[in-house]
Amino acid sequence: MKKDSEAKSKFTLEENFARLEETIERLESEDITLDGAFAAYSEGMAILKECSGQIDRVEKQVLKLTEQGELEEL
Repeated sequence: MKKDSEAKSKFTLEENFARLEETIERLESEDITLDGAFAAYSEGMAILKECSGQIDRVEKQVLKLTEQGELEEL
């Protein structure tokens, strides 16, 4: 059974990268408030964590594929 933190994301990795780009653009905006910057930073860190989990799952699948010769969900 998978943990909740390992559950599939509602966004693809590519979508998360696009969301991260948008967050970075907001952070780079000259008219962002301190509160807005903190909120954008927090959101960006959450997106990064999600991306990291998605990449880890893919890496594990690839490792499993190279060991067994077939793709197995972990």
